[in-house]
Amino acid sequence: MRAACLEHRPPNAAAGTVPGLVQRSDCAYIQFMTDAKPTRLERIETAGGAQAAILTIAHPPLNLFDKVLFEALTADIAELTANPPRALLLRAEGKLVSGGVDVHVFDGLSIEQGAQLWESLFEKIIQPLEALPCPVIFSAHSLTLTAAFEIALACDIILAAPKAKFGLVETVVGLTPSMGGPQRLAERAGSGRAREFVMTGDLYDAPTMAEWGVVNAIHEDVDTAAGVLLARLAEGPTKAHAATKEIIGAWRSGGVAHADSVTPEVSGKLFATEDLQGAVRSFLAVGPGKATYTGR
Repeated sequence: MRAACLEHRPPNAAAGTVPGLVQRSDCAYIQFMTDAKPTRLERIETAGGAQAAILTIAHPPLNLFDKVLFEALTADIAELTANPPRALLLRAEGKLVSGGVDVHVFDGLSIEQGAQLWESLFEKIIQPLEALPCPVIFSAHSLTLTAAFEIALACDIILAAPKAKFGLVETVVGLTPSMGGPQRLAERAGSGRAREFVMTGDLYDAPTMAEWGVVNAIHEDVDTAAGVLLARLAEGPTKAHAATKEIIGAWRSGGVAHADSVTPEVSGKLFATEDLQGAVRSFLAVGPGKATYTGR
């Protein structure tokens, strides 16, 4: 988190690409957003013909979360909700993933306005991101603070570069993280570690986060690794991935017994999908690992 924002921001650079994914000869993308926007939503097609998406934060110089960036993410996530891809990658351009939140966002808020801010960010960013019916990957190449890390924790899989660091440092302005970070960190790392992480406001490196179970994997070239994983997941059984998310979501809200109670119906619906039917026939005919999926 920064003490203040920079009032003048240079215009965003030309649309970038994810090394190893959108520059590969077997993978094309379409650019939808303008350079003036602090985010860029790209729809891509993998080598296997699957529709995926990349949502990039590009708000130099520090990718601070200000009103403009929050509004852009809200619009992007609304579009993704209306037309979900088969997999989504969140990433950032620049030296940092994010230097945190522009503290001007908090200045002068009343109790009611503060509560409304958090309610809005849950409703428009965190909850719909988690509810997307597809795998969601977050790629962290460097320092990832406050809102950016809370958004990462709402994703299914977090990948990091070896030198990436993470922090929830809201205590520097007398706040606690309020976009779901503490509880989602506790879910991954345990409540004791979550309390330590938030109360100290310290920065934690990627190896520590991997040891705690927060970061799923560390890669020297995290953008390339994220692109490869995005394509792999997008080309998988999309409805089965959505069912996995629904069952785990039931566990999160009500424990094992609740997850058990919803699994028969959630999983049972998969028997009507083209992907399951085709994969079973492929398995019986030529063995495992040869099926292709359409997401239907």
